[in-house]
Amino acid sequence: MNQTQKNSTYRDPSWWNNTHSSAWERTKEALHRDWEQTKADLTKGGHELNQDVGDTVKQSAGKQPIPPGNRPNPATDPDDWAEFEPAVRYGYGARQHYGAQAWDAEVEGKLRKDWVQSGNESAWDRVKAAVRRGWESVKS
Repeated sequence: MNQTQKNSTYRDPSWWNNTHSSAWERTKEALHRDWEQTKADLTKGGHELNQDVGDTVKQSAGKQPIPPGNRPNPATDPDDWAEFEPAVRYGYGARQHYGAQAWDAEVEGKLRKDWVQSGNESAWDRVKAAVRRGWESVKS
């Protein structure tokens, strides 16, 4: 009996076999993270995990490690520095500008507005974690 069967009245279809179970075990945490991110994006529930479809696909295939629990994915890859450096820079400067103010919904809203109005090419949702990384790198 698999974990799904233990937790509900769900029964695997007759064609389900150990290969399906093995593939599911490898994939389910990446899809769970995707589910939590979708809830965070659309409602007040869920967790901000910096998870996008690319992360889910790479994690499902075993090509990207899955961080433990509700820990967000790293904001940048070494290969993506050119894309994310402006966002890290922006967060770094913003923290110096706002001083000891804590990162909260109000600050994030201001930063999002300024990011968009500045005409930056990357969407806020794509770079928000990198902005926060820059913000948090400054000792207040």
